[in-house]
Amino acid sequence: MEALIPVINKLQDVFNTVGADIIQLPQIVVVGTQSSGKSSVLESLVGRDILPRGTGIVTRRPLILQLVHIDTEDRRKTNEENGIDGEEWGKFLHTKNKIYTDFEQIRQEIEAETERLSGNNKGISDDPIHLKVFSPHVVNLTLVDLPGLTKVPVGDQPKDIELQIRDLIVKYISNPNSIILAVTAANTDMATSEALKVAREVDPDGRRTLAVVTKLDLMDAGTDAMDVLMGRVIPVKLGIIGVVNRSQLDINQKKLVADSIRDEYAFLQRKYPSLANRNGTKYLARTLNRLLMHHIRDCLPELKTRINVLAAQYQSLLNSYGEPVDDKSSTLLQLITKFAAEYCHTIEGTAKYIETTELCGGARICYIFHETFGRTLESVDPLGGLTTIDVLTAIRNATGPRPALFVPEVSFELLVKRQVKRLEDPSLRCVELVHEEMQRIIQHCSNYSTQELLRFPKLHDAIVEVVTSLLRKRLPVTNEMVHNLVAIELAYINTKHPDFADACGLMNNNIEEQRRNRMRDLPSAVPRDKAASSGPQTGSVSDQSDGGTGNWRGMLKKGEENVDRSGGAHTLPASPQKGHAVNLLDVPVPVSRKLSAREQRDCEVIERLIKSYFLIVRKNIQDSVPKAVMHFLVNHVKDCLQSELVGQLYKTALLEDLLTESEDMAQRRNEAADMLKALQKASQVIAEIRETHMW
Repeated sequence: MEALIPVINKLQDVFNTVGADIIQLPQIVVVGTQSSGKSSVLESLVGRDILPRGTGIVTRRPLILQLVHIDTEDRRKTNEENGIDGEEWGKFLHTKNKIYTDFEQIRQEIEAETERLSGNNKGISDDPIHLKVFSPHVVNLTLVDLPGLTKVPVGDQPKDIELQIRDLIVKYISNPNSIILAVTAANTDMATSEALKVAREVDPDGRRTLAVVTKLDLMDAGTDAMDVLMGRVIPVKLGIIGVVNRSQLDINQKKLVADSIRDEYAFLQRKYPSLANRNGTKYLARTLNRLLMHHIRDCLPELKTRINVLAAQYQSLLNSYGEPVDDKSSTLLQLITKFAAEYCHTIEGTAKYIETTELCGGARICYIFHETFGRTLESVDPLGGLTTIDVLTAIRNATGPRPALFVPEVSFELLVKRQVKRLEDPSLRCVELVHEEMQRIIQHCSNYSTQELLRFPKLHDAIVEVVTSLLRKRLPVTNEMVHNLVAIELAYINTKHPDFADACGLMNNNIEEQRRNRMRDLPSAVPRDKAASSGPQTGSVSDQSDGGTGNWRGMLKKGEENVDRSGGAHTLPASPQKGHAVNLLDVPVPVSRKLSAREQRDCEVIERLIKSYFLIVRKNIQDSVPKAVMHFLVNHVKDCLQSELVGQLYKTALLEDLLTESEDMAQRRNEAADMLKALQKASQVIAEIRETHMW
């Protein structure tokens, strides 16, 4: 199981090559306040002075430190390959293959790289520095050193430096695959430890937190850390380990880390003899190594799943970017054909990518026809905008200078045409809505069905322009046809229409029934046969001359005679008073007044006839407009789309321009390919572990 940590280091190297942190690998994150001894703990684990020193905030960028234990054979092989002589060396990711055998140069490079991004004003950056140290004196570990927690900005530090550092720390310790190493100085109150406080925010159960108490030798006289180290003050599940750091004087005097570790061991034996074997730097290194190995073992199955999922996603992404174009003529024809096919499939409802959030394509066109357009027509009142005075005025205007014996047919045609005309606007709006949906299908196909077009923005724009132009050309043709459908209905009012004849017959029966009712209600002083003596004869003549009861004019004649002979009185216009001149040029203006029985009956009959005929026409329009739109717009575009695209775009002179990739497409393809290779390599590394039954 010792080999698990090198596996994680190998995975870290794999992902470092592509500069990605999409995989959260197991690592140990060191957290503490400024000057709590974090850097000293890390240097003790390395056994070398490698970290910058100074007052205030020194660590201003995350340092990902990989410790790699090497044996004699590996050391000899590396020395021969690189022409170096030493048992320990370091390598930075940003300096590629450069090897550092002088650890003072490593410290200087960390300082220089920190100032390169963070500047020299004590600001921080979240861009990490990657350092790998190879030594026979270290255990395999991956550690992350972070800036120390602070409260008050110093010098020209940003005002929100506390929040910046806290967010950076939380970002790293929120990784569920990390172990939190919370560092607290022994000469401070453990109960107020900022490191433990921030650790508990992301690890409330303490399953990933190990506490380290530094500066055991600097406690006040007469006090010790026994209760703290025993977990009696603040219990920590993974344990509490005490260490003794080098003092600033030791560092200034170049005291070796190895000598410091020997002095630490002597101090623990003298001050804490019962706890000496469970504290100290060496015990801390072994504990971290053991915890990290067990943690890696627990994380690997989930890590493998995550890598496989990402590999599939990047494979799909790479496929969407497509391969570099070799045969441009063939590629252009394929893309045009595919777009045309997907456009038609979206209309027909057989597209590969089905929209689930809203109606699209043919389904939306169907909704426009039968829901939007259909309901709009049904909401049109057959008598809307038509008052009784309007009807009466039309009747009187149609009679000319002579008083009418019956309701003139011209008034009916005039009024019914006026109402039928109202169906034109909803019909043209239906065409407009379908045209808009045909436009939306273009974008739908670009986004979901033919993502290859995104590689070639000029080709995409050209296709959109061609399809839009085709739709634009078909719009006036379709509008003209829909206009003609309404004009056809207006051109000839077919009063012989079967449905209309049935309605007239039904109304004729109703009027006849009303006449009989009035006859029954006549006073007994008026002889019934005399009151209706000429009604049947005249009605019969009317019926014969106008084609029977099914003809609406015959029905109206008979209705008028029945009303006239049943005793209805006509209101005569008042005569001008004597002595007053009459202006014959005054035009009578219709005003609201009580209608006579005959006028009321005439208006009612006309309104019923208008409603009956209007419903017939509305039914025709509701059926014919969708058919016209489908034939002149939808089906025509479907049938002509591919030939139009080929004719406009499939030209040798346009090949180079249309198949020019977007500027960043090649870069994105390369990045996706590199990431896919890294993920596949990482998957192979984990597969090798499974083959050796290491978990």
